[in-house]
Amino acid sequence: MESGVTRRSAVGAFASAALTSSLARAADSLMPRGDTSTTPKITLWLDNLEDATLRRVKQLGVEYVCMSGPPLPWDEAEVRSRVEKLKAAGLSLFNMMFSGFPKAIYGRPGRDEDIQKVIQSIRVGGKLGLPVMEYNFYAHRIVEGYYVEPGRGGAGLTAFDYARVKDLPPLPDVGAHTIDEMWANATYFLKAVVPAAQQARVRLALHPNDPPAPLSRGSGQIMGTVEGWKRLVGIVPNPSNGITFDCGVTREMGHDPVEVCRYFGSRDCINHVHFRNVRTRVPREQYTEVFLDEGEVNMLAVMKELVRQKYPRLIYPEHPPLFDADRDNPFKGISSQRYAGFAYTVGYARATLQAALQ
Repeated sequence: MESGVTRRSAVGAFASAALTSSLARAADSLMPRGDTSTTPKITLWLDNLEDATLRRVKQLGVEYVCMSGPPLPWDEAEVRSRVEKLKAAGLSLFNMMFSGFPKAIYGRPGRDEDIQKVIQSIRVGGKLGLPVMEYNFYAHRIVEGYYVEPGRGGAGLTAFDYARVKDLPPLPDVGAHTIDEMWANATYFLKAVVPAAQQARVRLALHPNDPPAPLSRGSGQIMGTVEGWKRLVGIVPNPSNGITFDCGVTREMGHDPVEVCRYFGSRDCINHVHFRNVRTRVPREQYTEVFLDEGEVNMLAVMKELVRQKYPRLIYPEHPPLFDADRDNPFKGISSQRYAGFAYTVGYARATLQAALQ
């Protein structure tokens, strides 16, 4: 009596089982991608929510995005529409920057009203599940010291020279503010907003002074030194009172980014990360932002430290070099309009993250 199993079918079944087993082993050996609840997440900064922008971001493997928020106080319906638009495209809004509270920054009459607008916006962000809200706190940003330096193949690199701008006078509508005045204003601000952020389950991330020059048109810079970063998080010790850790700025100030990352990570104070490389000639005063693969920062060591900490929030590979492709075809959907440049920095950051996860 025939069994119904031929030599050919038996061989085919064996081959199929072997292939299935091989594919399963291959799947198990795939490089970890990150973007989990206990790993960093690569991000980009969006300038609009057009369909073409969202497609291009997804094509780079980015699933979590940042952008500037609406005017203060935030309107819940407007923020909700952004969240939903991104969700429909398979993206998550993770960090929005708030700005527009100058009276609080300068300590002028009406600062309590500015602070209340910030608190209202924090509550909106918390209600809609926004994990991080980033902000700046400087009297003036000394961007006048930036210039373009040619890099490899003629790519444009951003460089800074404090000597070009150190004698610039204060702007009439800003004035000059001492470092003590800025610290007093920041302390007043933080003691008001951090409790609201904690209640809303939102982490605030203060961006460092970038450039971290000693003075900016006569005003002191509270976030222009690592000592300032430490003082900032000590004003209201709480995970909701954190920093944007920038390994590039850290090196611009003459410090070891891995050691600084370890210090703030051990205190749960890193609420956002900027990932870039530099060559520093004079700390705080002269440097060039270079390709990620050619600067003084050991980018893999920084990523390994973040992975070791189980840092779960965003890493933004910002300030990409300016490629010819972006000179010829700027893309308005993302920060600096440098899609080709960001394809390089995102790819480098993803590969570094995968290597660090091994």
